[in-house]
Amino acid sequence: MEKFILAFIVGGAICVIGQLLMDGLKLTPAHTMVTLVVSGAVLGGFGLYDDLVKFAGAGASVPISSFGNQLVKGALQEAEKTGIIGVLTGIFKITSSGISAAIIFGFLSALLCKPKG
Repeated sequence: MEKFILAFIVGGAICVIGQLLMDGLKLTPAHTMVTLVVSGAVLGGFGLYDDLVKFAGAGASVPISSFGNQLVKGALQEAEKTGIIGVLTGIFKITSSGISAAIIFGFLSALLCKPKG
């Protein structure tokens, strides 16, 4: 039960930060999303995001900031193996399933729903 509460609190805190960015700084949703992805990437680059995932579980691994962490993690892992070209290939290797799912479900949603415009 404690893990669920921690996941809820941390995931909610990440969402609150995103909402505060939009309301307080008047950032667009796109700017807010990029800010959260980059912050996850920076925390992942310093090795701090994995500690947050260990602490909060899904509360830290589900939000968009985790995507930034995964981008950096994949780039660093492949860079160690194959050098500079691994930075480019590692990004896609580790995040390809998430990117593919977003494209597929976005396409299906577009087919099933009427656009309002």
